[in-house]
Amino acid sequence: MINFITTFLYVGKLRPAPGTWGSAAALVLGVTIDRFLGFPVLVLATALVTGLGFWAVARDLAGRPGEDPSEIVIDEVAGQWLALLFPAAGFWLRDAPMVWPGWVAAFVLFRLFDIWKPWLVGRADRRHDPAGVMLDDLWAGLFAGLCTLVAAGLYHGLMR
Repeated sequence: MINFITTFLYVGKLRPAPGTWGSAAALVLGVTIDRFLGFPVLVLATALVTGLGFWAVARDLAGRPGEDPSEIVIDEVAGQWLALLFPAAGFWLRDAPMVWPGWVAAFVLFRLFDIWKPWLVGRADRRHDPAGVMLDDLWAGLFAGLCTLVAAGLYHGLMR
């Protein structure tokens, strides 16, 4: 059951690029949650999957210090949903459904920060422990969400 959770319903077993598959699956589910259940449910789902991820990754990697198997993608789900919260919040505050530029930017920027691993993302990744597995993606999600807001502000404020 732990592997079922950490691989996000076995999406992490898809090849190549299981992290991208996990992020894409998270994006589809996150946008669906936002569209049909609303922003507050997406916030709750993000908190739940983050807590579940910390718990399940710690159990899955018990006795395997320093490992970060590519099939573990629950961390991508948590990070991707965190990034998605930023554009979703903006649309929720305007009482409008989230449209594609917001969620596409959140996805692309999340993958960029997750692969590039700048600053705090890389520091968390270098922890080489179960918490680091989750934290690097949460930092990447935070940075992606903030950059999505900046990009939207530039587009809607300066370019229009």
